Amino acid sequence: MQVMHVTEKTTESSDNFFIGFTNSGTVRKGTINPLQPFLTKQTCPINMANNHAAQQNGYKRTQSSDVAVVMVPLPAQGHLNQLLHLSRMVSARNIPVYYIGAATHIRQARLRVQGWNPSGVSNIQFHEFPQTPFENPLPDPNAPTKFPGQILPSLMASMLLRGPVYRFVEGISRAFRRAVVIYDSLMSYVVQDIDSLQNAVCYSFRSISAFAVSSWEALDSPDDLPIEAEILKDIPSLDGYYPPEFAEFLNLQSGSRKIFSGEIYNSCREIEGLYLDLLEKRKRNGAEKLWAIGPFNLVSVPEERDFRNRHKSLQWLDRQGLNSVIFVSFGTTSSLSDEQIKEIAFGLERSGQKFIWVLRDADKGDIFAGEVRESELPDGFEKRVKERGVVVRDWAPQLEILCHPSTGGFMSHCGWNSCLESISMGVPMATWPLHSDQPGNAVLMTQVLKIGVQVKCWSRQDELVSSLTVETAVRKLMMSEEGDWVRKRAAELGDAVKKSVEGGVIRKEIDSFIDHITA
Repeated sequence: MQVMHVTEKTTESSDNFFIGFTNSGTVRKGTINPLQPFLTKQTCPINMANNHAAQQNGYKRTQSSDVAVVMVPLPAQGHLNQLLHLSRMVSARNIPVYYIGAATHIRQARLRVQGWNPSGVSNIQFHEFPQTPFENPLPDPNAPTKFPGQILPSLMASMLLRGPVYRFVEGISRAFRRAVVIYDSLMSYVVQDIDSLQNAVCYSFRSISAFAVSSWEALDSPDDLPIEAEILKDIPSLDGYYPPEFAEFLNLQSGSRKIFSGEIYNSCREIEGLYLDLLEKRKRNGAEKLWAIGPFNLVSVPEERDFRNRHKSLQWLDRQGLNSVIFVSFGTTSSLSDEQIKEIAFGLERSGQKFIWVLRDADKGDIFAGEVRESELPDGFEKRVKERGVVVRDWAPQLEILCHPSTGGFMSHCGWNSCLESISMGVPMATWPLHSDQPGNAVLMTQVLKIGVQVKCWSRQDELVSSLTVETAVRKLMMSEEGDWVRKRAAELGDAVKKSVEGGVIRKEIDSFIDHITA
């Protein structure tokens, strides 16, 4: 593993300009920067795009590969980790992978990866661009929606990587027979000029479920759905839910030229076969292909041999009974109000159920800078539940917790990463969607796959979830016949996914993709 750094000059005088490209890939300067409201007055993106001589000596070509893969992730945790896991899968086929992004977000991805150590993989190289300064507000737990508006400045700043990313891929294309770029679909604006390079080819990575994508596409043609997929018509629309700033960000992506030769999904036929088929059917009239090669996360976690460094939550789980603990976590990007946190606390306490509760503030755009808010629990709560509950206020090893035999349920926001990790480990869910694709994922878990119970319905998204509702959902999942039934289904699905990863359909799908990009 190698880390490459590029030093680039910054100025203050030109901060109202940004780099652009003509269709031929030539530089076009002098346009007013629509991203400026999200940035600080410390950098000149033009210089960032043009000074890449320092990186030209950093390319590392293996003897057995004349193809290199460049990963372009969106700088948000649920996106960074998926493409890092995919990097592991591709590099295992003796293909060099370059994982690129701003220095802060490269550090974040490497710090939080679970189940393997990227520093020990020689075929993965990290390329760090200087961080474009941006506003880094604290999350607002009392915002009218749970959409993570605090990371929007970071997302907008990442659009200024359009020039640097182009120059980097240009260098890769000179060093290898083919440069393969796999980019998060929400980075379409950044990569849109790469098709001007003769031997570069792009593939769009969809970081969400095929079910969610299918539900959004069904809005345009609901009458074309087969009977078995008509549930897609019932998925609620998110119109008006996103803040206008994110709508602007989405417009940047949708307005970019479509240059990809295919799409990659972090999913598989065992989980979403029907919906992957629907998406594939819609693409038959086009040239692009579709590969479902997930789950990217490990489906089994190596046993930790150094018990001195074992996380406290895992040490506690070691002392609990089989399937006796519910894991409660609402992801990395959303914060709950103090009032809602108290209701969850009272619900968990009254349920009598053993639990691990990750209670940490949501990520900011830069997780390493600024203060962190600590949520308040009801007076005496932790003392009263200390014999049967653990509250974790920092980063928790979610994959290892879900893999532990003592974990019997997962109360979750239904982010796609969390859904896949829960499925992979055979753990049923108590669904509580907060934003974005999560309402659709919750329907997939409870009504389609039938491996979960509902805590909160999206139609009541603006309402406070009472302690009674939390208690009832916990008891249903962990202490009822219905809970036992969905736990059995979750275990069966988890086993099917593991078998496919180890030598079935998923392995063949990965082989198909590797053969395609190396042909």
